[in-house]
Amino acid sequence: MHQNSVFITAFESACCAGLSSEALFEAICTHRSGIGYDTAYTPDKTVALGKIPCEASPETLLHQVCEAVRLQRGLEDFHDTLLVVGSSVGGMQRTEAIFFRDHSYERVDPKRHTIQTIASSLHEAYGFKDDISFSTACTSSANALGYAYEVIKKGVYQRVLVVGFDTLSFTTVLGFDALGVLSTQPCCPFDEKRQGMNVSEGIAVLLLENAPIQGCVQLKGVGYSSDAHHMAQPSPHGEGAIKAMQNALACEGVLPHEVDYINAHGTGTQANDHSEACAIETLFETQPFVSSTKSITGHTLGAAGALEAIICVLALQKQVLPPNTSLQNPENKSLKFVYEPCSVPLRYALSNSLAFGGNNTSLLFGVLNEG
Repeated sequence: MHQNSVFITAFESACCAGLSSEALFEAICTHRSGIGYDTAYTPDKTVALGKIPCEASPETLLHQVCEAVRLQRGLEDFHDTLLVVGSSVGGMQRTEAIFFRDHSYERVDPKRHTIQTIASSLHEAYGFKDDISFSTACTSSANALGYAYEVIKKGVYQRVLVVGFDTLSFTTVLGFDALGVLSTQPCCPFDEKRQGMNVSEGIAVLLLENAPIQGCVQLKGVGYSSDAHHMAQPSPHGEGAIKAMQNALACEGVLPHEVDYINAHGTGTQANDHSEACAIETLFETQPFVSSTKSITGHTLGAAGALEAIICVLALQKQVLPPNTSLQNPENKSLKFVYEPCSVPLRYALSNSLAFGGNNTSLLFGVLNEG
């Protein structure tokens, strides 16, 4: 059976490091972190979080980002388009605001609390052909991209809009605080002295289609795994991450030595960074370049997969490696970490998303007309 190819033809984002994808990539390349200090969620101590620098409501900003993608691609509407949303919190922020105001759940609308509330809001504005939502913790929007890849590949849809969206909420910030993994400083993934992660908010929107346009990047493969090692920790040697990366490469027979760059999940926690570094070291004998961009964006949770997919797409389009920031003494000395942005020939890039419960997703991107 003939299968279609999948191309990323338009994209836009908003996060603490920039209100556009270009601004975000520039922030990464100039080491300008968007992470700031905050006590709103943890009054007894200061933690480092990533807030989008915008007065518009999250819902308004989401619509603006989607509209930017529509205009960028020159579409009249999204009536023939499938909407796929990835989020870990949905309408949780709105529910919390109502509860803290009223000290009661009476005025909470369950329909505006669930993950589906994001798709419902966008569907109302644009009239998508259909929609589906994924909530799989930190792999949510990576899995949304995976679903888009599969339905386009099989010819079910010609065009899919993927939305990664998460806002800050007491539930997530205090939840990670209870796990003891929140950092009081902007995070430094893979560093020996890393102390944890930064919860952040973010919006990332990508349009995927079955036909290429000039300058677009191809989504070459998606790999999943579920190692179920522990409810909240990865396996120490990264077996789950290895399997996800292997499955992504196998989609089109790409060999490990052909991968030029990996945008690591790299949260800055002890367990994640050690496990992922072991996985990369084990699978790739010829080490690709590696960086985590969460030192700039923080961890946008359910939006991270889509946001970091955009970073990979820009890296391939610009042929520029996005650097690590605040990495001084890497715990793993074998990996080829990027310290400054540099122009190198890039053909394939991998993006890892690793989540609670051992659910892992790797996305493989490639430039066009190359093999």
